Amino acid sequence: MSQEIEHVPCLIIGSGPAGYTAAIYAARADLKPVMYTGMEPGGQLTQTTDVDNFPGYPSGIMGPEMMEDFRKQAERFGTDIRFGHVSSVDFSSLPHKVVVDEIKTITADTVIISTGATAKWLGLPSEQKYNGFGVSACAVCDGFFFKGQDVAIVGAGDTAAEEATYLAKLCKKVYMLVRRDEFRASKAMVHRVLNTPNIEVVYHTETKEILGNGKNVTAIRVLNNKTGAESDIPVEGFFVAIGHKPNTDIFKGWLDMDETGYLKTIPGSTKTNVEGVFASGDVQDHYYRQAITAAGSGCMAALDAERYLAAREDLVTLNSIS
Repeated sequence: MSQEIEHVPCLIIGSGPAGYTAAIYAARADLKPVMYTGMEPGGQLTQTTDVDNFPGYPSGIMGPEMMEDFRKQAERFGTDIRFGHVSSVDFSSLPHKVVVDEIKTITADTVIISTGATAKWLGLPSEQKYNGFGVSACAVCDGFFFKGQDVAIVGAGDTAAEEATYLAKLCKKVYMLVRRDEFRASKAMVHRVLNTPNIEVVYHTETKEILGNGKNVTAIRVLNNKTGAESDIPVEGFFVAIGHKPNTDIFKGWLDMDETGYLKTIPGSTKTNVEGVFASGDVQDHYYRQAITAAGSGCMAALDAERYLAAREDLVTLNSIS
């Protein structure tokens, strides 16, 4: 059976704040964008409860509701939103080829990649049970909800150190759980942590369980991997800061990436090393990782795609005249 092939001017892969914002701008520019949502329509925010730091929502909003608003706005301007998973790409020639669910081929003049990044978790069932109810992978996003309370954070790198010091400004006490007897963070970040009075670093410590009352986190059970002793630490919040994995596996060999897999873009733009392919949101941002910055880069990607297509049309016109 022959494989179905469809051509589109603008293809958007991924449906978080970056993808939906790119869709809004691309649709308004009459690029007739087609979006494939991936297996988690709306991205990481669909796993988030309260969002209080996105402008325009003075009373806050639930993450899934916010992504539904984004989707409706993108559809209002004509974005063709489809549920599907991009299984492979071929960026060797123009137009670009993208295979969806291993059965349908899309050829596209421009491709905007907004596949995001996935937080790394410890793998505890209780971690997922209380995700959004005391468990978080983003201190900047959720730290405010634990103002004046005791929290714990697990991790030993620069991100964990930075998030621990951020939490220390809001929380009564921050327990920083470090698996070994030393940090992986830079000396400057370690110095900052050790000189913050309300951060208590607990070395040789692994998290065994997150305890709660069925609604919220109440404590964490930890193991001292040197002595074998277990103990409970009463906390209201538990933050996981052991890194993120960008969702870029299908782009390996085609697009330039850093050592951890984040897509590289030309500074000041969303352009990748491949003509007509743009990257926005957390898939190319390992530093800020906020919904508002992702949305901003989605806008940039759509504008970059629009200008790229306009320049190509001008070139075709000039060639036909000459």
